[in-house]
Amino acid sequence: MAIFAIGDLHLSTGCNKPMDIFSGWQDYVGRITSDWRSRVDVQDTVVIAGDISWGMNFKEAKSDFELLHSLPGRKILMKGNHDYWWNSRKKMEEFFDQNGLTSLTILHNSCVAAEGVALCGTRGWMLEEECLHDRTVAAREEGRLRASLEAARKLELAPVAFLHYPPLFADSISGGMIDLLREYGVKRCFYGHLHGAACSQAFEGEYLGIEFSLISADHLKFRLKEL
Repeated sequence: MAIFAIGDLHLSTGCNKPMDIFSGWQDYVGRITSDWRSRVDVQDTVVIAGDISWGMNFKEAKSDFELLHSLPGRKILMKGNHDYWWNSRKKMEEFFDQNGLTSLTILHNSCVAAEGVALCGTRGWMLEEECLHDRTVAAREEGRLRASLEAARKLELAPVAFLHYPPLFADSISGGMIDLLREYGVKRCFYGHLHGAACSQAFEGEYLGIEFSLISADHLKFRLKEL
């Protein structure tokens, strides 16, 4: 059994917003699913770190969920900045149950145990401007990350963190997020959100004892990253 991760699938099987129009994204769905089926077993776990579907609501996103459900493994879903279908945890879980999407699990203010570790995370935020709105959203996301890491601590499992937004990017550092990761002894953190030329400014490597990795789909050449 293994754990895999990828972010920014940007699926759009139920709405007309294909990513194939962008350079390097040609046949991206086929490339992702082909790699997935060739490497993931039914007992494996795959974390999808946000920007999962372009669907604006459950109806538009349903076929994307069905596609993910048809793939092997347990899928752990996190919120990204383009997941407009995202709703309360209760409503999402009810929708999954009602539609037989039993392999999909929401990661929100919680953790998921897998292979002896706790999968933790939240969307995060980029503090590009020091304004009240940014500080408010950042504080809320820090609270959600703390809740997730605290859940891991209660299980007495080593936490592995996933964020959608990068905690480090160019000259920007999300100090609150970094402090939380260090407080709870996180050694590995995976994030997405960045595409194309922005990937060249992504930080990958060790910072303050934490190993950071970018897992946006195009950066990974549409291949899942095995932890």
